[in-house]
Amino acid sequence: MGDPKYPRRVWRKPKRPLNYDLKMEELKTLGTFGLRTKRELWKAHTELSRVRHQARSLLALRQEVRAEKEPILLKSLNRIGLISGDATLDDVLNLTANDLLSRRLQTIVSNKFNFKTPYQARQAVIHGHIMIGDRRVNIPSYVVTTDEENLVKFSPESKIPAMLEKSKDSQEKVEVTESAEATESAEATEN
Repeated sequence: MGDPKYPRRVWRKPKRPLNYDLKMEELKTLGTFGLRTKRELWKAHTELSRVRHQARSLLALRQEVRAEKEPILLKSLNRIGLISGDATLDDVLNLTANDLLSRRLQTIVSNKFNFKTPYQARQAVIHGHIMIGDRRVNIPSYVVTTDEENLVKFSPESKIPAMLEKSKDSQEKVEVTESAEATESAEATEN
């Protein structure tokens, strides 16, 4: 049987966790992208740190070795949509955690299907209402490649599209009545 294998930790805490400005920035990012815990943000920072470390080590290599290994890194980052096709290692070093968080399935679903909050999009993903191509994906932190981005859709048995449409229609009716009331009150004040 042997001993069980425990997974390796894939995140590192910030060096100064009690820094007020850092805490406020983290909370703002959590709300913007609908993250459940700060650990998800720390995972993004750690992954970004790993990628930037690879880019810095490639810059230190000789030109022949660098010409061989640089396209591999750039191609992998281009595939997930972090950089453009004609990017350089300097563009890799300029990446931020927000760039990485914007490629998560939760964020793409939130933007594509116009959910009110990213937390609603997260719930739709977790409950299995989202498909990528033929397969159902229920992991909000799944990094969507550029090829898969157009294949993101609702599952056929999901009732969420009808609910979103209904809420959108009711919201439009409220906006129309509010604008009509505003024009009526403006006309009444003129008379």
